[in-house]
Amino acid sequence: MVNIKQYFLQKSMTKVMLDEYLAKQFYNAEYAGVDIIKTPMGTRIIIYAGRPAMIIGKGGKTIKQLAQVFEKFFNLENPQITVTNVDNPELNARVMAFRLAVALEKGYHFRRAAFITIRRIMNAGALGAEVVVSGKITSERAKYEKLKEGTVYKTGNSLETMIDRAVAIATLKPGIYGVEIIIAKPLRPVDKISFKETPAPSAGEVTVTNVKIIDENTGGAQNAAGS
Repeated sequence: MVNIKQYFLQKSMTKVMLDEYLAKQFYNAEYAGVDIIKTPMGTRIIIYAGRPAMIIGKGGKTIKQLAQVFEKFFNLENPQITVTNVDNPELNARVMAFRLAVALEKGYHFRRAAFITIRRIMNAGALGAEVVVSGKITSERAKYEKLKEGTVYKTGNSLETMIDRAVAIATLKPGIYGVEIIIAKPLRPVDKISFKETPAPSAGEVTVTNVKIIDENTGGAQNAAGS
């Protein structure tokens, strides 16, 4: 009998390990995430990236190598790999974190690279964005600098539905730089309250509601509304 708890635990661990492997191998390809789907024919693996061509490789060579790795080291039966573009990559924290890390490794000044990153995120329609770069950025002592624009939620129910966070590292001569990206996606917050305005009555106009009319003949009361 299959242990359901053990099955789902193993499934989650496999996805985490596969995700870490792909993030390390393909951060230059702006790797964003992976889905694993079991099918009667084997295992379907969907890889999301900002630059899919770098993962596919010339003539599908890289894909074939990945299939062998997945089957041998991750015990994925008959892996069928699909690589697809990320929807709105500028609103994907992982993609933007890897882009910033690559820019730093190419020699861009950290402050300029961070400013360009946050501008691209906001231009894509984000409610807010925060970029943090840490390491020996200006001296021999490690420090960090933070850029923030718009609204970035740090607590509340909105964290699960609106906030996307990712970290990455860049290897430079002075040492390791850490990169953190937080994006508040353009979704409506769960706790947002909107008010519907009612037009004010015109000058000299009186609105009367909930009026009781007494019928002198019957002595009863009737509800009426008028203006």
